[in-house]
Amino acid sequence: MSGPLLNWFQEIRERYVHPSRLAKKGVLGMNRRNISYISRYNPRHLYPLVDDKLQTKKMVLEAGVTAPDLYGVIREQHEVKDLGDLITELPGFCIKPAHGSGGKGIMVITRKDDLGYHKTNGQIASISDLERHVSNILAGLFSLGGKADVAIIESLIEFDDCFTGYTYEGVPDTRVIVFKGFPVMAMMRLSTSDSNGKANLHQGAVGVGLDIGDGSALKAVQFDRPILLHPDTGTNLHSLQVPHWEQLLNLAASCYEMSGLGYLGTDIVLDRQKGPMLLELNARPGLSIQVANGEGLVPRLRQIEALGNKHKMNVQQRVAYSREHFSRKP
Repeated sequence: MSGPLLNWFQEIRERYVHPSRLAKKGVLGMNRRNISYISRYNPRHLYPLVDDKLQTKKMVLEAGVTAPDLYGVIREQHEVKDLGDLITELPGFCIKPAHGSGGKGIMVITRKDDLGYHKTNGQIASISDLERHVSNILAGLFSLGGKADVAIIESLIEFDDCFTGYTYEGVPDTRVIVFKGFPVMAMMRLSTSDSNGKANLHQGAVGVGLDIGDGSALKAVQFDRPILLHPDTGTNLHSLQVPHWEQLLNLAASCYEMSGLGYLGTDIVLDRQKGPMLLELNARPGLSIQVANGEGLVPRLRQIEALGNKHKMNVQQRVAYSREHFSRKP
């Protein structure tokens, strides 16, 4: 265990002296998450569906779920030379490794002109730079364990204008923890200059806890410390309100049937034209969402478990239940 969650655990230990107080606070630890929820509710044979972004993409498209379009895949080194032809007509696109994690290896190109390919940080890349990046992906530079990988080229996400000022360079995404088809906790991850434009909390992105009831901000943290203003833009983070909230939760909840995973993290972005779009699924979602919400997951997970299997609900009914029972606002 590392990062913000570890610091939070230490702070609680110091404040309450005895670690048993963590359980009383409803904090879900890594061991309990792995044994009581991931191992119990996530069949291991389904892991490749979410660990491999290419398999996830195919599953999502077959299910008719809204997601970024797949432009192409490069699997072998000899195919790198075809990259130019693949992207020549694209106004913008994203290159990512199929087995990357923490945003590593993702390159976003916003536009192309006579100068070259423009990245989100203002740098300009040549076709040779892009080919080199794809070669690094294939070589496993960004994959877990350094294993050979494949490069995915997909459509560019045009994030909604309502998030202007809330993020720095990168596209903000919403992480929703879904348990047995019920959205139980959510946060928005906002990139900063510290996180190099990546929505990764451990690298310095801002986490904003979201009320399950209406998608409004509850609390904002960076490096485990509460903050009010975005460190780069100065925008008041507590004024954040995610639009299309019910549609977003319906999308997250539907991933239960689509993937077969009982405990998962869904990463959703809000596109200006298409609305909520599924970006990724995670069979082992991190625990820092509790830090962003200032609340433990255990009471909500127990409440869903207490329902048993006798109460059969569809996606809309599960979302309505979560919004009613897990909202922290009167």
